[in-house]
Amino acid sequence: MGEPAVAETLVFRWQTESAARLLELQSGTVDGIDNPAPDDFESIAADANLQLLERPALNIFYVGMNNTFAPFDNVLVRQAIAMGIDRGRIVDNFYPPGSEVASHFTPCSIPNGCAGDPWHEFNPEAARELLAEAGFPDGFETTISYRDVVRGYLPDPNIVAQDIQAQLAENLNITAEIVVMESGAFLEAADAGTIEGLHLLGWGADYPDMTNFVDYHFGAGSSAQFGDHHEELTTVLAEAASLASDADREPLYIEANNLIRELVPMIPVAHGGSGVAYLAAVQNAHVSPLGNEAFSKMDPGKDTFVWMQNAEPISLYCADETDGESLRACEQVTEALLAYEVGGTAVEPALATACTPNEDLTVWTCTLREGVTFHDGSALDANDVVMSYVIQWDAAHPLHVGNTGAFSYFSALWGGFLNAPPAE
Repeated sequence: MGEPAVAETLVFRWQTESAARLLELQSGTVDGIDNPAPDDFESIAADANLQLLERPALNIFYVGMNNTFAPFDNVLVRQAIAMGIDRGRIVDNFYPPGSEVASHFTPCSIPNGCAGDPWHEFNPEAARELLAEAGFPDGFETTISYRDVVRGYLPDPNIVAQDIQAQLAENLNITAEIVVMESGAFLEAADAGTIEGLHLLGWGADYPDMTNFVDYHFGAGSSAQFGDHHEELTTVLAEAASLASDADREPLYIEANNLIRELVPMIPVAHGGSGVAYLAAVQNAHVSPLGNEAFSKMDPGKDTFVWMQNAEPISLYCADETDGESLRACEQVTEALLAYEVGGTAVEPALATACTPNEDLTVWTCTLREGVTFHDGSALDANDVVMSYVIQWDAAHPLHVGNTGAFSYFSALWGGFLNAPPAE
């Protein structure tokens, strides 16, 4: 659909080290890189051969806990850790310009993101008192699990993990062993709720709405990442999601954000500024606040555009992935009914010319664009659209396989599966 790509071939490469990514760009072996190191922003901006585009911080980095494992089954322990980590120190020392300490889980630029009370202030004395009240006056032992992959929300996972480890020991007498996991295995374990200690993870916006942040992570259909759901929270989120007006939703999101603050399923640390760097010769270069840069629109001045990101896509069964490195690749080869403008968040027609709701927003009618064909020449029709939903929704469908089989997006945002297997 639409105009053909400017460059005939797109090549995806990956490299975990930011310095190595920058060296590839400086040598001209790649045309663009994701997430240059914070310390390199100034030098890239000053280099006439390069261009630096800063990405808005529509993301969240958090420290997660699972309430089915002791001692995190005790809310006082979770609250103590929330007060015992100096989040400002982490942002000041390890994050690039454009970053900020998270006052709420959702960025404030999203309507109702910062409704309700701000997060707990750093107060190690009060945190130690809470730990003692919970029965751990001398602290305890745990782990800090993470994947060694740079993200916009976490520019240097290794050093941030080490700082959190040091803060836990210094402020709370908690001894934490650092555990580095392979990216796919880590995401699968987090999603399945099998990580027993603390874990470092984050989220970048797929669309600029509260549901993408709080429903996905804490709603009734969310994964087991944080353990058992809190019914008082899932009820409020479901009611808020059913309303169309941000003003009508505001009282509910005040309540939801305050419940997240009280229950502490995780600790929101930072909304991370990040950037993308390109060769100066690349025309129509852009950065997306959603991380879905459209490489087909960019002109590298040659037949091949080479992109280097932080890690290998985990898989290209796109409906069963949540990892940004995978989804960016998916964005280049799949299209939706509606899309976002290049480099922005405004909604525009894509495979559908329009989608219109009924009066109570329970039924949406989408009109498909005429003349759209697949690469094999077959025509797009309504059956194709229905099938794309069915294979995600129906757990018994033969194509409901994917990578892990979790299909976390569908469950979290649409409320579960048809023919779901019984819970173990």
